[in-house]
Amino acid sequence: MEWLYQEQFIDYHIALKAMQERIAQIKCREKPELVWCLQHPSLFTAGTSAQTEELLNDFGLPVYATGRGGRFTYHGPGQLVVYVMIDLIQRRLDIKEFLNTLEGWGIRVLEAMGIKSEQRSGRTGLWVVNEQEHEEKIVAMGVRVSRGITWHGMAINVSPQMEYFKGIIPCGLSGFGVTSLEQKGVRIDIKQVQKILKTNCPF
Repeated sequence: MEWLYQEQFIDYHIALKAMQERIAQIKCREKPELVWCLQHPSLFTAGTSAQTEELLNDFGLPVYATGRGGRFTYHGPGQLVVYVMIDLIQRRLDIKEFLNTLEGWGIRVLEAMGIKSEQRSGRTGLWVVNEQEHEEKIVAMGVRVSRGITWHGMAINVSPQMEYFKGIIPCGLSGFGVTSLEQKGVRIDIKQVQKILKTNCPF
């Protein structure tokens, strides 16, 4: 397993191309599996289940159609994106087991920063309950499997510009909020978050 953290912002189309190339290399055993941590410039992505009406305001930002599962989400500075490329066949994992492992990983990482998060049946990602007893998403997840290799992954809201989330119905779920580590009172550098991720990596 290789671990790569990049401090510079990576354009979304460049990340997609790089993941596709790495999938082929993993399949051919030319390169090892990879966890790739990065930030994107501000943009929206639409997963395979996205509905046009769920994009309320694009704020003039790029909108990318992507092959991952899920619906609309926002990526941008202050959000740590974690792309996970592993061979499910070699590891004898099915997609459900992989998603459960991914969510469990996120729960442990947030717990290490003093945040209690939970999974919800029928709703991907990780959720926290605020002071008003309303549920808010703090980690978004969307994955794809090609030739038995996973790609895409999860996005942890560390300190992004939260107003951009008002431009979409996040993940198609109206009636729920979105939050960040910063909004929950945790001020931490993104580089430190990826170190905690690496320490707790289950793959």
